This record gives sequence, C-alpha cells and structure tokens, in this order.
Amino acid sequence: MNTEIIAVIFMFLLTVFLGIPLGRYIAKVYLSERTFLDPIFAPIERMIYRFSGIDPNREMTWKENVGALLMINLFWLFLTMGILMFQHLLPLNPDSNPGMRADLAFNTAISFVVNCNLQHYSGETGVSYLSQGMLMFLQFVSAGVGMAAAAMLFKAFREKQTNTLGNFYQLFVKSCTRILLPISLLVAAILVFEGTPMTYQGKDQMVGLTGDSIAVSTGPVAAFVAIKHVGTNGGGFFGANSNHPLENPSFLSNMTEMVAQFIVPIAMIFAFGYYIRRKKFAWVIFAVMTFGFLCLVVPNIQMEQAGNPAIAAMGINMDSGAMEGKDVRIGSAAAGFWSIVTTVISTGSINSMHDSSMALSGMNELLAMMINAFYGGCGVGILNFFVFIILAVFISGLMVGRSPEFMGKKVEAREMKIAMIIALLHPFLILVGTALASSFPALGAATTNNPGFHGFSEILYEYTSAAANNGSGFEGLADNTYWWNISTGIVLLFGRFIPIIGPVAIAGLLAAKRHIPESSGTLKTDSFTFGFMILAVIVIVAALSFFPALTLGPIAEYFTLK
Repeated sequence: MNTEIIAVIFMFLLTVFLGIPLGRYIAKVYLSERTFLDPIFAPIERMIYRFSGIDPNREMTWKENVGALLMINLFWLFLTMGILMFQHLLPLNPDSNPGMRADLAFNTAISFVVNCNLQHYSGETGVSYLSQGMLMFLQFVSAGVGMAAAAMLFKAFREKQTNTLGNFYQLFVKSCTRILLPISLLVAAILVFEGTPMTYQGKDQMVGLTGDSIAVSTGPVAAFVAIKHVGTNGGGFFGANSNHPLENPSFLSNMTEMVAQFIVPIAMIFAFGYYIRRKKFAWVIFAVMTFGFLCLVVPNIQMEQAGNPAIAAMGINMDSGAMEGKDVRIGSAAAGFWSIVTTVISTGSINSMHDSSMALSGMNELLAMMINAFYGGCGVGILNFFVFIILAVFISGLMVGRSPEFMGKKVEAREMKIAMIIALLHPFLILVGTALASSFPALGAATTNNPGFHGFSEILYEYTSAAANNGSGFEGLADNTYWWNISTGIVLLFGRFIPIIGPVAIAGLLAAKRHIPESSGTLKTDSFTFGFMILAVIVIVAALSFFPALTLGPIAEYFTLK
C-alpha cells in the first residue's frame, strides 16, 4: 500500500514539475515568440494556411473569433456523422463493422466534436479504422479549439485596451501543431514500447489460458490513446477504455497516461501567468484548484484502499482495497487517484469501473464534474474558472462597497449577466435531464443496471458527464437508446459551447474598456485572500446546487452500507 501511495504522489509532483516549464513554452507559442520547435512546425503551419486560404495575421474581434470557432465545429459534426453512418461502405474496415444508426452517430459525432467522447458504442465492434481515425482527428482539433479559446482570454488581459483577441485559426493551428502533436508523439512512443498495438491489420488470433483460440481486436491504438489523454478527450479505442490491457499494458503506461492527461491543464494555468505577466496570480489559481482537487482525491484513495465493508462482513479479505472493477496491475490507490483526476480535468478515461467505486467515491467523482472548475480540460478549464473569478470579483466589490474591478477593468451588469447564465446553465442541464429521465421509468429506470439509489446515481452521472464534457460513465447504464443518444447529445452541445462563448464574450467586453490604474483601494486579485473568496463562490454556487441530488444517490447508498 505504501508503494502505491508513493507512486501516486510521484505522478502528481512529476506533472507539476513538468507543467511549469511547459506553461512557459505555451505562453511563448501564443505570443509568437521563437521556440525550439519552430524549424519543424513553422513550415507545416504555412502549408496549412496556404492550402486553406487563411490569413493567420489578421486580428479578429471576439465575435469574429467565436463565429469562426462555431462554423468549423459545425463542419466537423456533419462530416463525422456521415463517416460513422456509412462506414460499412468505406475503406479501412477489415473487421466489417456495420454503419451506425443515425441517433448513435449523432451522439458520437457531437461527443467527439465537443471534446467529451461520451461513448455509447464499443470500439471493438462499433467503428471501423477509418472512423477511429476521424475520431482521433477530432480529439486533436477539439482540444485545440478549447486551447485557442483560452488563448483569446489570455490576450484580453495582456493588453491595457484592445478590440481584438487574436486570430482563432492561428491560435487553433498552433495549439495542435506546437503543443498537442509533439507531446502526443512522445506519449505514443512510450506506449508502443510498453506493448500497445499500432497497426492497421484486423483482429489477431491469440491463445487463451484454457487453450482456446481467441480473436482479439487491435488497430492504431497507441496513437489514439496518446491524444485521448493529452487532449483530455478520454474516448477509448476499446470499450473498456484504459482498463483494457492493450490500451494500458503496464504500470508504466498507467503513469504515462496519467501524466499525459494532467499536464496540459496544469501547464495552461502557468501559461496564463506568464502570458499576462502576473505569475503570482497563476499561483493563486493553482493553489485554489489544487486545494479543491486534494479535498476530492485524498478521500477517494482512502475509501478505495479501505475496501467495501459489506464484502468484509462476509469474511472476505480487504487488504488490497475495494478491487471490484479494478486491475490488480494498477491497484486500488492508483485507481482512486485516476478516478478523480479524470473527472476533475474532464478527460473521462478510466482505468477502473466507476460504477464499482465505493458510494462516496462515486459522489466525489460526480462532484468533480459538477464543480467543473478544478484544472478542467485543455483550455476550457481556465474558461470555467474565469467565470467564478468574475463572480468573486463582483461579490467582493459589493462586500467592500466599491465598483468591482478585475485587472484594471470594471465588471458591470453585462458581464455579470453572462457569468450568471453560464454558472446556472451547468446545474440546469444536469438536474433537468436527470429529473426527466427519472420521471419516466421507460426512459431512465428501465435502462439502469441497479435498482434504488445506485440506479439513480447512474442516471445522474450520465447527464453530469455530458454537461461537464467528461465522457466517463457509470457503465451499468444501458445508454445506447434513442432517449440517451438524443438527450445527452443536446446536453453536450449546450454544455460545451455556451461555457466557451460566454467567457470569451466577457473577455472581449472587458478588453475593450478603458484601463483603470491600480490604487490603494484596488482589490488585489493575486492574493490568497481573494483565492479563498473564489473557493467560497465555487462551493456555494456550484457544489451546493447539487446537494439534494447527491443525497438521493450516492449519499443514500452510503448509509445502506453502514
């Protein structure tokens, strides 16, 4: 057990250690400063601009940037739906997988376009290699879109006054080529050496323990798994995700995938500080996020290591922890750590079955997605946290009787309305969806694998995962139905794009305002007192909104085990 804990601490500290210099590098990329990768990727970028006819140097307003972002995502959505529905007629389908139903293709296409990867299909039998390639492409570009949106926010607070927020296409291409691609290549190389397949051949024949010949699906797994984590996408090449031995063959691959999914969200925090020349403010953000993260992850590790009291009462040894749904190669501690990391940063990949987690572990996994502000996904984590910064600035201003200001810009009614809409949209999507599915048994209860409190948690988890762009699930739920595919698809769209449009709009409005020099009465946003204020706002606005629903699900289930 001690060895497992040491490995968990090492993974976290290594990620932070690597994230700080990566953050400096990301800031230099977005500032168009020279980096060591320029000779490799600058020619590729020029070729992309020349082929697409884009002028990367044209400055765009926030509205123009948002318009470009939405249009390119709409194109990817329809293209992906077409490939998924007609994959049985297209090449690179050696296992002859059939085309998807329209509702499943709708859900899958939206899910990968919005960086969620909520998978209502199994990769072994549900998609061809061509479809897997398209989905892998979306894992790059969806992450790049989130990072480009965050870079617009960066620019808004570097300049004292500006009407433009850079060029979406330039920021997007740089995010993919200069940041996501190099890290993914490194991660993929490690995975290949650890035994993850990288081939376009069909099923391979293997001999099982009983001597029977078994057809095992392979494919370009290493490349897919690398960007699934680096881009905080989370969609598995196989149905079991990183619980599958070919996606995650060893403890070293487990550590590699853990660092891969964690590093960009942490680096983006420090990139923000370097970009706007306020490193202390970045450390305040990091401290708030890390405190919230530790409040979730430490109990999860402890509960998973302690084991299930109901099973212990049957005389079964629990020294290894609650191992149902977990891999003995990974252990209960590393599985508990992963379960919070993947829900906090909206990756959604799994190395254990969350449906088998202890009741309050499941609650913490839900809370991580419900709060949706600790680290977060590539780029969008900063955007989500920015909404709470604006709310904290406004409330702090009211408390001291001053006009709310953030980095020399007055926060007025228009910005506050946008911030409140975004803050309330998240619980609205989750709770309304859960209420509808629970109210009609044929839609919700009939598709759960467990009765009572845990069955309710399965429904609540599905909508929470969709709204938070996470993609993980309590997989006891039979979610490949018309209701789940269409309803979560709608939640996915609103849960992704409004929380991107809103913060970019706020940033654009604030950037255009006249800069007010700091005075003795200016609220110090780079103090840990202000950091505590942000944390209090997150707890009140986000966490408490979901307490009644959590009481009906994981909390009630916990007391049934006592």
